[in-house]
Amino acid sequence: MERKAQCSCGNLQINLSGNPKMVVACNCLNCQNRTGSVFGVSAYFGNDQIISTSGDKNIFTETNDEGRKIIRVFCPNCGTTVHWEAEFMPSAVGVAVGCFEDPKFPEPVAAAWSRSKHEWVSFPEHWRKSDTQKF
Repeated sequence: MERKAQCSCGNLQINLSGNPKMVVACNCLNCQNRTGSVFGVSAYFGNDQIISTSGDKNIFTETNDEGRKIIRVFCPNCGTTVHWEAEFMPSAVGVAVGCFEDPKFPEPVAAAWSRSKHEWVSFPEHWRKSDTQKF
């Protein structure tokens, strides 16, 4: 199975094979800023699952709450962050789940950074939860 994620204007794309290794709802402040929402949903694929990337891109490097680097790849036209490399997942690429345009995409298995979760947000009981990114 091949999966394609792309930005809002379609310029920046990443094509991957198979299912993600992990899907996580992240409540960290960086994901809240990245999405403009109260959390982000991230799918992590092994680097060996990347088929191709294409399109013009800009890079933004930031540091997460534990001091680890995250390199975001976003479209210079529409501003959508499509994928990223995170120091805490060195052999993987993170991809914004909303960029897949697939309502049947696999459900998250965990919620990270619960200590910065908005009080009115709740997640299913069967998801693992962590106050940081460690499970």
